[in-house]
Amino acid sequence: MAIVGYTFLVLVFIVLIYGIISYNRLVVLRNNVKKAWGNIDVLLKQRHDELPKLVAVCKEYMQYEQATLERIISARGRVAQARAAGDMGALGVAEGTLRAGLGQLFALVENYPELKANENFQHLQARITGLENTIADRREFYNESVNINNIAIEVFPDLMMARLFDFKTFDLLQFERGEIQDVDVRALFQT
Repeated sequence: MAIVGYTFLVLVFIVLIYGIISYNRLVVLRNNVKKAWGNIDVLLKQRHDELPKLVAVCKEYMQYEQATLERIISARGRVAQARAAGDMGALGVAEGTLRAGLGQLFALVENYPELKANENFQHLQARITGLENTIADRREFYNESVNINNIAIEVFPDLMMARLFDFKTFDLLQFERGEIQDVDVRALFQT
């Protein structure tokens, strides 16, 4: 009988240790997703602050391109709303619209040599382009963190720990279909 009791205690101890390890791992994964989102959020805020400056510089030169500038400002607002709400679906759509508007704006700049030569414009264009590249890198890291977290929550036996402590899955930051397709550069210059 003593062996059965001892074996039972060892099994309870093993299950308890596994539970602690599993819980701690799920906490780390959840916090990695939050950290990855925080990195994207900082970059989105920085870009959000730079866009009005870019539009202001462009307005001085691009009297006939007001629709493009208004689309960028509108998309900027939708990105900010989706970011504040943490709505990854809406953020992906708004980001696609904003990127398309910026692509169109940068293509239209070719028609305005004075603007293209403007030092403020060049600085803002380089800054925003750098932010765009960094955001793309961070989105990849965020989606990988989300994927690892979601898989851990859905596989047995971690699934039991996740349900017990109400760990939730996160949404991937998806891109619009148009954003992952090749860009028709010729069409951008004809706009």
